[in-house]
Amino acid sequence: MYINCVVELTMMVDNDKFHALLSRVHKQVEELDDHKFLDQTMSSKGLMVIYQDQQYKKKVKLTINPNTILNGKEVNSDKLIPKIERCIRDYFGFKYTLDNFNVKRIIFMADIDVGSSEKVAAYVKVLQRIGKVKGFSPVRYDCFADDIGFCVEGNSNGIHFLVYDLKRLLAAQYRKTGIPSKKLKAIGEKFAGVLRVEVRLNQQKAVRNYTNETDTSKQVAEVLENSRTILLDAFMRVVPFGAFHKKGTALEIIQRQVKNMTLRRRMLRLVALVPEKKSLLLAQRALNYRRIDDVMETFAKINVSPITISKRHKVDFLKSLYSYLLAE
Repeated sequence: MYINCVVELTMMVDNDKFHALLSRVHKQVEELDDHKFLDQTMSSKGLMVIYQDQQYKKKVKLTINPNTILNGKEVNSDKLIPKIERCIRDYFGFKYTLDNFNVKRIIFMADIDVGSSEKVAAYVKVLQRIGKVKGFSPVRYDCFADDIGFCVEGNSNGIHFLVYDLKRLLAAQYRKTGIPSKKLKAIGEKFAGVLRVEVRLNQQKAVRNYTNETDTSKQVAEVLENSRTILLDAFMRVVPFGAFHKKGTALEIIQRQVKNMTLRRRMLRLVALVPEKKSLLLAQRALNYRRIDDVMETFAKINVSPITISKRHKVDFLKSLYSYLLAE
């Protein structure tokens, strides 16, 4: 499984330093709304810089794309960190280093090729039926149409988890730029069948869950080295194991394969409760069973998800997404 990453860093500076930094690049920045100035002169090297000039906050924000810095090669911290340091030093004239900045956010992205746009849409529909899960609640983003993906944010853990139709998202974004229809079609063909998984560590406490380091350079190195573990950890918190079936088929498989009568009865009830409660978490609570982990583990053992495909949808079966993630 190839994982692309984006690292966002911030540095607070006083008024004099901020305007000294901004004056150095004033001819090459693009003014954005909300008193922000964007410098993309080093984007080809994997670095973009935003200067945020607000009354009480003078902030310099770096967006780093390790994939670009390493020319598409797999992340290797021993090579990546020195290259990031070089980019920062070159840009700021050796006045600042990576450790002058703090980690604001780290984003991990993995693309799952499920074969067709129709399957992508089917996965999105069934994943949306998960609703709330323990520690996470559904969230909406302005750039997402309601049917383009499934997004949840941590209630207190600083993690956002997204699964979405990459083709449709890119098409919507590019249409706003007035891109020619031929290029839009090419983009559609390239990403048809791709379901993107995105995990965002949006707060320092989320980053600290995966590293005990205090230096920014060491934090970034350790977290990026463990990108696969972090993405799968978030995925497993949100998406239950198992293939997706119609409700009737799921019930038949449970009846046939689960010999423990107590577990079988609980599993059958949970499958019925999920669409009723419109949430996996609320269904688990309504089940009112202390050994819910045993129930979920048994679903995984027989490769059946408690989340079922709506009877209104034409698809009858979807492979477990873990079969894609763990096979790559």
